[in-house]
Amino acid sequence: MTSARRPGTADASTLHTLLRLRRWARPHRRAITVMFVAATGAMLSQAVIPLVTGAVVDGPIRERDTAGLWALSGLALLFGVAESALFFVRRWAMASAALGVETDLRRDLFAHVQRLPVSFHDRWASGQLLSRLTTDLSTLRRFIGLAAVFMVADLLTIAVMLALLIHIHLLLGLVVLVSMVPLLIGTRRFELRYSRDARRAQDLTGDVATAVEESALGIRVIKAFGRRPHVLAGFTRDVTRLRGAELTKIRTLGYFWALLEGLPQLVLAVVTIGGVYATAHGSLSVGDLVAFVSLFLQLVWPIIMLGWLLALTEESASACRRIFEVLDTEPTILDPARPATAENGTALRFENVSFRFADAQDDVLAGVDLDIAPGETMALVGAVGSGKTTMTALVPRLYDVTGGRITIGGVDVRDLRLDQLRHAVTTAFEDATLFSASVRENLTLGRAGITEDDVREAVEVARADFVHELPFGLDTRIGEQGLSLSGGQRQRLALARAVLGRPRVLVLDDPLSALDVQTEAQVEAALRRVLAGTTALVVAHRASTVLLADRVALLADGRIAAVGTHRELLETTPAYRRLLAQSAELEEVSP
Repeated sequence: MTSARRPGTADASTLHTLLRLRRWARPHRRAITVMFVAATGAMLSQAVIPLVTGAVVDGPIRERDTAGLWALSGLALLFGVAESALFFVRRWAMASAALGVETDLRRDLFAHVQRLPVSFHDRWASGQLLSRLTTDLSTLRRFIGLAAVFMVADLLTIAVMLALLIHIHLLLGLVVLVSMVPLLIGTRRFELRYSRDARRAQDLTGDVATAVEESALGIRVIKAFGRRPHVLAGFTRDVTRLRGAELTKIRTLGYFWALLEGLPQLVLAVVTIGGVYATAHGSLSVGDLVAFVSLFLQLVWPIIMLGWLLALTEESASACRRIFEVLDTEPTILDPARPATAENGTALRFENVSFRFADAQDDVLAGVDLDIAPGETMALVGAVGSGKTTMTALVPRLYDVTGGRITIGGVDVRDLRLDQLRHAVTTAFEDATLFSASVRENLTLGRAGITEDDVREAVEVARADFVHELPFGLDTRIGEQGLSLSGGQRQRLALARAVLGRPRVLVLDDPLSALDVQTEAQVEAALRRVLAGTTALVVAHRASTVLLADRVALLADGRIAAVGTHRELLETTPAYRRLLAQSAELEEVSP
């Protein structure tokens, strides 16, 4: 698993990265436009008020004309009301646009993660995906609602204010303009450093999310082994590293804010002294001096705000890169360009099948040949690590073969649409996975055409009758991962899900390992009826499970070493006898 960026890739520029969000922003462009216009109008309305103040000083106050005060006061009030109204409009449009973009992007990101192959999830820590779908998307929502709009509005306001300052007094305005140069240099350095600091903090947040998820799912193991102090120590190390990264980020931001707040104060002192001197010599009126100083004070807030906006922009760019690391990962298991017509045949055949995991040195499977006739049940046995589970994962294309092919009814599984293939093939894994939903929803998984009779039959076959004793029967919610149920109960529900609707091809990866002997016997008796008309590949570790099969295939060294009935292999294959003897069941089930 990984939390690092992909090797060999360089970060795109902040602007280029954020512009990739246009696809999701385009449907909400009207709200974004309203947001931009309202924010800019509000800030400019605020900037005009100092000019009105200067006009009051040079007019009604200097001329002692109180009659003219009412018009100017009304004008100032009008700009104040306009500013408040525009800020309200901006907030309303922000909620619509930012939440809309976040929702659309989260939906597309989740859908893309579902399309990515199992090999992708083998490499990525779940906490990293979780942090991208939650924390990083929330960061982008704040960027769209605030930084994306106010960055432009802020820069436009600064430009307008600088133009007004130069208009009021050329020399003093140029002093303010020149003072922007150190800010530009500091901004560039801040951008590069803060981007790095923000990325590290976000990656460590993903690591912490992974640790929390793993400890929550493994809470029974942690408590049973008394490893709470050990787990807490590991978590403390993770959050300490995260704390250090956040403090580094805050330190970088603190230096930049010190520059943003400190430099304007020095400039204020200079322009105040210069303004008083100019007023004393008659080149600047008192009203213009008041307007200039008030306008400059108004300029300080957009400059300080610029620091916060730049920080949020860099965090958002980093979050955007992390999200596009996932979105840019191309699914490798796809529907064929020209799908084959699904045949009704159910013969399952492995033809010289090889498979190697990515970055592995050796093949897990090397030249596997196996024929399973329509309606036949084939047991697959082999030592631990021999590749049995890998073979079962290749049939529904959880992974794709790296050599040879697998056919169903004579059609290569890679030539079938994925929905066709996974409708024809259902799988029950040894590690039963259940979801935070009702029993019925866990069994059907939203499949269409499933009737109550189908559900009832599947529950009966898997001997999962305990569901009727739950508080709300099949409508009882069983909680995350089904941890409120025993291992045997979870496994029986997973088996019921697999046999639901009597699939054409059934793949069972040691589905009875968590059952007691009596329940196993009952399930096996019911399975024989279901398997009578279904082509099945059953991974077996128990000899009792082997007896469900018509024939048995022995997998060794990545190849099928022997195929025959249980009796034939016992008589002719020493490796098969040794394998069953290791399970301590040979004497109990030997015919």
